[in-house]
Amino acid sequence: MSTNPILVTVAHARAAKLGEQQGVLCAAGIRTWMVRHDLDIRQFLDAGLPVEQFEALDDAFAQRLAALAREDAAHG
Repeated sequence: MSTNPILVTVAHARAAKLGEQQGVLCAAGIRTWMVRHDLDIRQFLDAGLPVEQFEALDDAFAQRLAALAREDAAHG
């Protein structure tokens, strides 16, 4: 039995907050952040990226996105 990969999607980026700070909400902000971290923006927008790519980053926003994706996967 195979398990589906956990993907971080643009919905997670729009929902993410760090403390009182709002997440990256605009498309330009998401694009800039993805480029800065050398992540595939096209794949991210089309289908999402594996949660492990975000967990490997030393970035609080990436960690928040990964946590949201794992929460969504756990609650189905």
